[in-house]
Amino acid sequence: MRLLKPIAHLLCLLPLAYLVYKNLLHPSPNPVEFTIRYLGEWALRLLLITLAVTPLRQFTGWGRLASLRRMLGLYAFAYTALHLVSFWGADLSFSLAALWRETVKRPYITVGMAAFALLVPLAITSTDRMIRRLGGARWRSLHKLVYVIGPLAVLHFYWMKISKANVREPLIYAGILAGLLLWRWLDKKGVAPRLPRFSKR
Repeated sequence: MRLLKPIAHLLCLLPLAYLVYKNLLHPSPNPVEFTIRYLGEWALRLLLITLAVTPLRQFTGWGRLASLRRMLGLYAFAYTALHLVSFWGADLSFSLAALWRETVKRPYITVGMAAFALLVPLAITSTDRMIRRLGGARWRSLHKLVYVIGPLAVLHFYWMKISKANVREPLIYAGILAGLLLWRWLDKKGVAPRLPRFSKR
């Protein structure tokens, strides 16, 4: 399906289009805070969608889904970077010293920065050239860091929300992540469910 990737690109860019529309035409009372939070939430959603690609491919047998994994991962990184830059610029005036102080002082920023730091090498190596340079085995081993990044990102979101006594959404994301990690464990054991295959006559 040649339209699969263009459609995926469009869907990944729609949240940015909505953010521009919202801030220009219907701004919230605090557009800066809204922008930072919105970008962070979409970064987490795209990360979970990226993690869901392999289970969906395995469950459905639709191999073309695999072609979306790297692209979705790069969008997750892009939204994470925009989330960080928005926070750094709006709240800390792009001060590296202030960013370091906040990272050390606030646990939710510590885990958020750790997640971003681990995403950087994954984004850098998400090209065919880097896969060839690293070799398939080393590349796959490196990209298993996503299974560390996922829990860190959910924990970052949870700690941000807990101060507002609103943890329902983070717990939903935590449940989704737990389900995806459980699938990976079941797949390694060879017992993950699959859609039945029907032979063609």
